[in-house]
Amino acid sequence: MTGNGAENRKEPRQRAEGAIRIWFTNPEPFEVQGQLMDVSNSGFRMAHDCSTLQAGQVVEFSREDMAGSARVIWNRIVNTRVETGFLLVAR
Repeated sequence: MTGNGAENRKEPRQRAEGAIRIWFTNPEPFEVQGQLMDVSNSGFRMAHDCSTLQAGQVVEFSREDMAGSARVIWNRIVNTRVETGFLLVAR
């Protein structure tokens, strides 16, 4: 977002729902359960309760219709939950 609140998104997002699971093994195995919020051709956003995800971190993910790898792009805290934006990456 720019200072005036305008969106800088390069592609449209579509609202999405459903359970999504991410996991990673560095530094040790860890799994996060969450809810899908929106999707695009190159990524997705999920809500969850893990505040330790870091920008640049690569995770594996699985949802009802798709699985793969994604990179954490950003995190934000909204009330008591965390929202994270992910970019899909090739395996």
